[in-house]
Amino acid sequence: MLCWRQVCSFTQIYRQARTLSSDLLLSQINGCSHEDELFGLVGRNKARLSEKHVGSALNVLWQLQKKKPLSLRTSNYIRNHSQFLTLRILAENKVEHMENDVVVDTLYNILRLNVEDHDSLAEALVTEGWKRLERLSLPALSKFALCLYKQHMHFSPLLGKIAHIVDTKLDSIQDIRVLSVLMISISDVVSQSFRDRLIQKAEQLLGAESEVHFNYARRIALFLQNIKLPHRPLLEKCNKIFLKSACHLDIHNISLIFGLYEQLDFDNAEFRLVAKQLLSKSIDDYNDPETFTKLFFALGPMAEPAVRERLLATAVSMAEEFSSYQVLVILKTMQKMKCKNSHLLQKMASILHKHLDNYHTLQLVRLTQYLVLLHCHDLELFDKLKKLLFGFLKSSVVPADIAAIIRVVAMLPSTQVEEILVTKAAAVLPQCRLPCLNCIAAALVKWSHLGQLQSPPERGARLLQELNRCAFARLRGAGSLHLLLEELAYVNGDWFEEVLCGETMAACQRLVDQVTFANVLQFSFFLMKANHRSVSLLDRIASVTLQNIDKIHPLEIYFILQLFSILNYDPPAPEEFFENCIQHLISNLSCFETHHLVLLGHVLAVAGYFPPVLIKMIFNVPFLSKLDAELEVLPDTSKQKVRLCLMKLNRAVCLECPEFHIPWFHERYCQHVLLTGSRRTSSLRRHVHKMLAEILGGSHYTKISVLTPYCYEIDFECILDENKKPLSYMAQNILLGDTEGMHSKHDIKDMALPPGAQRIALEFLDAKDFSKDSHHLKGESAVKKRHLEMLGYRVVQIPHFEWNSMVLSTKEAQLEYLKKQLYETQ
Repeated sequence: MLCWRQVCSFTQIYRQARTLSSDLLLSQINGCSHEDELFGLVGRNKARLSEKHVGSALNVLWQLQKKKPLSLRTSNYIRNHSQFLTLRILAENKVEHMENDVVVDTLYNILRLNVEDHDSLAEALVTEGWKRLERLSLPALSKFALCLYKQHMHFSPLLGKIAHIVDTKLDSIQDIRVLSVLMISISDVVSQSFRDRLIQKAEQLLGAESEVHFNYARRIALFLQNIKLPHRPLLEKCNKIFLKSACHLDIHNISLIFGLYEQLDFDNAEFRLVAKQLLSKSIDDYNDPETFTKLFFALGPMAEPAVRERLLATAVSMAEEFSSYQVLVILKTMQKMKCKNSHLLQKMASILHKHLDNYHTLQLVRLTQYLVLLHCHDLELFDKLKKLLFGFLKSSVVPADIAAIIRVVAMLPSTQVEEILVTKAAAVLPQCRLPCLNCIAAALVKWSHLGQLQSPPERGARLLQELNRCAFARLRGAGSLHLLLEELAYVNGDWFEEVLCGETMAACQRLVDQVTFANVLQFSFFLMKANHRSVSLLDRIASVTLQNIDKIHPLEIYFILQLFSILNYDPPAPEEFFENCIQHLISNLSCFETHHLVLLGHVLAVAGYFPPVLIKMIFNVPFLSKLDAELEVLPDTSKQKVRLCLMKLNRAVCLECPEFHIPWFHERYCQHVLLTGSRRTSSLRRHVHKMLAEILGGSHYTKISVLTPYCYEIDFECILDENKKPLSYMAQNILLGDTEGMHSKHDIKDMALPPGAQRIALEFLDAKDFSKDSHHLKGESAVKKRHLEMLGYRVVQIPHFEWNSMVLSTKEAQLEYLKKQLYETQ
């Protein structure tokens, strides 16, 4: 009995000593400060390492790497170390004994150490994680999902299973970090309804927490990019977090955000201003190819002239060091900047010769497009590009890739079209979506016009007919307006306008009941592009907007109103529609950036609405100062549009709302635009001027290209007295803009006429002044008529469809028509 007690006592002491020893070993592992120290510990204690020791050791290895800058990390050294192999073998043998969190953490750590995805340990850990999926905590589940995402298992059934678990537990998730990781990990396997629930949950959690880490917002923006949905309310919340985190933003984060925004067609001037300030201060710090390329991409398009020249000069000096991807980014940014630096372009073209074999199909397509748009003249480079593109074309079976190659080959300088282009186009047509058909159509039309098709001309015509038939079949078979709008967003150009537009409108009429608050913005964009004044479709948009106004973002309301403003259309009960929309906008003005408010004011002015709150907000010095700052970072096209809209709004307020006492301050701007722009001179104007001189009795009775007060340019002007006899400009002391239209008086009293006399503005209206397939005047032209009448003119508008008709095919008929317009129109 005594002996047995001694044995038990010895065993207990041994077990305590072993436990103490194990705990000490675990503490020693966790206390290691260098990889070699850890590997030495592993080598001396191989036989004693439990699954907990192994998991901790791998975690420590990653934590040591994580603390180092990217350039100083030693992942290769770690992966090739003999004791790392020992850890991997031990981990693989002990996977089944690991706790749930250790399984996930171990997988995460070895992937961070760049162990290959198909490594046996990684596969064993994934398999074990799959077995325990239902038992993983939400944080562990999010980390496991991220590991699968990093292994490019985007569409695996395992991620589908994780998505199902998240769907069932979504209401219980209260950690934005966990949610953001899960969102990007399962983004490729979510349904539309689940996607909407995730977005709603993200909005809720972002709004509930006062402090949200930059990375969480970045992941959510990445999720939106993955699902190709620019959900504006959620993006605005993310943008606010980015702005709050400005002190933590570096070149990598800034370029990443700009890239996300570009993909999502989202922009924010305040973020641009912050980024510009941060990057401009430290421009000299980015002296390696990777960071400089990101700097060039982020800062180049909004840089001031001096900074822009420094960037271009640095790009030239660093060109030889750029990788193939970095060259692509530089050229893309140059195209966005509309860069005319021929030296840099030549340098990029010269180094491209050694990089061409590194590009995949779509990269090569984009590269070719950038070079063409930048007017590169390296014919040898284009020949190489063409050969590579043909190589991809021969082997490709993806319709989108084939269509993109055909489209970009058509952009290249060439005198003939190879047979393979026509053959591949004909073979792929039945499989093409509308954007692909649009690409092929653009190429075929160009080749036909230039006579470059080597095959008999009728073959090109037959191919185009087959292409049209495929497009019509696709439109007639469309059953989902949502999917149709997704395709139509990438369809444009002559082929769409001349061939497809009518059939497209018929498809939209058939699917009009599917217009909802979720797609009403896309539908409005399409109708603006189509330039069609379809009463039933516009009425449906107005109805859906009114019924769902609280569900539609204020900026989307602006775009919807822009449609009605451009097309000059009032829906049923127009006062109710516009007033409800305006009230919703006025209640949410904080959602708008400064330049957006100018655009909104102009759209409402064209429709004849001038909300006092908005007008007074825009026309004050602090607002205009803030606008000037925003304009400095906007793209050139946006900048020009905003300035032009501000001028037009200023003019409209002065003429239609004098009670606001807003001064006209755009005289110099208008004269600058006229001086730098191209004046409208044409053979038609000269021809009509001669006929007017013949009708009125001499050229001194009419003026051509007149600039009116408030800077409207009109084609012709004449004055008839109370007896409808013309008044000579030479004989009368009448204050007008001069013949060249380069000076104007903005005060209406300067336009005084003899008693009973009438000033006539004669305007010729082109197709752009009317909606397609309609004789209805568009908004801008209607406003011009309205304003000229306020200035005292009788406005005679001559539509192109009347002037170019067979009825007016002779000079005599034209003379009679002009006489009637001048003397009989009241």
